Amino acid sequence: MVLDTHLLRQEQIHQAGQVILADEYQQPRFIGGADVGFEQQGSITRAAIVVLSWPQLELVEYQIARVPTQLPYIPGLLSFREVPGLMAAWTQIKQKPDLVLVDGQGIAHPRRFGVACHFGLQANVPTIGVAKSRLCGDVVVLAEEQGSYLPLMQNGNQLGWVLRSKKRCNPLFISPGHKVSLLSSLEWVTRCLQGYRLPEPTRFADGIASNRIFFKRMNKKIG
Repeated sequence: MVLDTHLLRQEQIHQAGQVILADEYQQPRFIGGADVGFEQQGSITRAAIVVLSWPQLELVEYQIARVPTQLPYIPGLLSFREVPGLMAAWTQIKQKPDLVLVDGQGIAHPRRFGVACHFGLQANVPTIGVAKSRLCGDVVVLAEEQGSYLPLMQNGNQLGWVLRSKKRCNPLFISPGHKVSLLSSLEWVTRCLQGYRLPEPTRFADGIASNRIFFKRMNKKIG
């Protein structure tokens, strides 16, 4: 099968026009985290969604979905590779969260349509992208102090935020996904930090999706 990457990029541009960059949610009772890992040399997508109570940030539920990987890794088109697994996990979640933090980009993407936008649009849920690296936007030099932040800009437009979530750690790149404003995206990520580099929702999801020792501990805790 020949992959039409041009068509996929055009689809991203089209769907980016449907993304809502305003707060359209009530005060959350549950906050979700979403992340994706891969098994069997990338042939299987393992997607994890966790649900935490707010404001306690205690684990309420998690689901893992394993689906055949539909696309190879292509920079800028990662959401087409990850969202099928995330949607499979989402359908299994019984207690749907009011807001989801997604490990990946929101609008801080070359076509303003990262995985947080793609998943938020498909699941019709407010989302925020919490990425560990910069995909686009100007280079930002942050102060070393924990809690330091600056806008992530490109061509005079703000795409999100760069946040030093923990001292002596690389910053996070935060951007709205869907139904969340720029200001609220920074606010919610900051409120979900508990001394680690990652906010609790994506920290839990990352551990589970990566199938690390963390996942085994969580499995015992819930079981």
